Amino acid sequence: MLLTEDVVRQSPAKRRIRIVESGEIFVCAESESLLQGMARIGRKGIPVGCLNGGCGVCKIKVDVHSVRRVGAMSRAHVTVEEENQGICLACRVAPLEDVDVVVLGKMKKAWGDRWTSALPEDGSRRRTELTKE
Repeated sequence: MLLTEDVVRQSPAKRRIRIVESGEIFVCAESESLLQGMARIGRKGIPVGCLNGGCGVCKIKVDVHSVRRVGAMSRAHVTVEEENQGICLACRVAPLEDVDVVVLGKMKKAWGDRWTSALPEDGSRRRTELTKE
């Protein structure tokens, strides 16, 4: 059986995604965002927040030519200049080729460092910040 153009279009290519900090690798279809591809297989290398571009938690840096936009990029989290340098939200880009990802998001793990939650000195729980131990 020969594959028709319609069948080929319905079978999106799979791309290798590597998270630089951890060396973790997962496969993502060209038809899904990097964040969807990672979440689909239960991986957690890129922080997950709102899933729709509003929170900026999944901010990453990639080769600008290795991805395409699949939604509006929040200018509250990624400027035009940053986007031109390959900084984007993982929930708003899909792979065009194999991609190396550097995690920049607000919840970025401090690779090799420990982070703790610090309460205000009066012991109240009104405000919590992340501080390095």
